[in-house]
Amino acid sequence: MIRIYLVCVGKLKETYWRDACEEYRKRLSRFCKLEIRELAEKADPHEEAEEILRNLRGHVIALAVEGRKCSSERFSADIGRLVDAGSEITFVIGSSCGLDPAVKARAELVSFSDMTFPHQMFRVILLEQLYRAFMISTGSPYHK
Repeated sequence: MIRIYLVCVGKLKETYWRDACEEYRKRLSRFCKLEIRELAEKADPHEEAEEILRNLRGHVIALAVEGRKCSSERFSADIGRLVDAGSEITFVIGSSCGLDPAVKARAELVSFSDMTFPHQMFRVILLEQLYRAFMISTGSPYHK
């Protein structure tokens, strides 16, 4: 079973965000082993980068507004290729300071939108899109 890591700068403070993430963690458990690594926010993005870089495994996808945009179907196909290759996948969600260039240089950059989302909300959005990607790959009508 594929291992997927989420490296997130900052903690989920509100119960409703934690509950939503836990729901998607349960749903994803039939497709992957998910590990969420919460890193402390720092005043300096360079300090955050050092911690992020220590936690990267396998194929790294950083979520950044300047990244490549894709549909849910394309995202599913991309994840499917990585799963088929047996690669571990690490997704990176930075802090409100953004991501240091050193992290961006180590990762494939993907953007879900030109809009800016709160980091706590985006963690839920990413987990939902991962679940959607796996459901698309199984031919489930969930994604429609």
